[in-house]
Amino acid sequence: MRRLLIALSTLMMVSPAGAKTIYYGNKVGMELTIVKKTGIGSTHASILAKHDRQKARIYCREYGHDFSQACIDAEMKAPLHFEITANCKTGTFTNFYGANMLFQGRNKGTDVTTDYLITDTDEKIVLDGSGASSYDVTLDQFKALCPNRVR
Repeated sequence: MRRLLIALSTLMMVSPAGAKTIYYGNKVGMELTIVKKTGIGSTHASILAKHDRQKARIYCREYGHDFSQACIDAEMKAPLHFEITANCKTGTFTNFYGANMLFQGRNKGTDVTTDYLITDTDEKIVLDGSGASSYDVTLDQFKALCPNRVR
């Protein structure tokens, strides 16, 4: 009986057609459902995603402690770019906020203490690994686009 309950609860957590999600921010619920992937690992990698009211509700309730429909509506209108792209050869990529980024490979002893160097080329800032820099989320987006560049 216990195995059956575990199997059923696992099936209930899987999105339709085996869809996966990807984070656009470092707060609970700040994730999008992946709709389509093309050219992953290539010079024309792309991931198309969409917002989901259920994830917006989780964000509002768990992070904002706001149970209102207004919060969910506002989160659904977050100014996001729903497609991220990368040139896995050069390391250039975009994030869900439309920023242009550059993955520079392993950090070989710089002022930042991250495993990899990622620069926001629009702002000319190296992500420092802090939550405020969204380093983890940005690295995960690059990994999803260019899995062979990150170990």
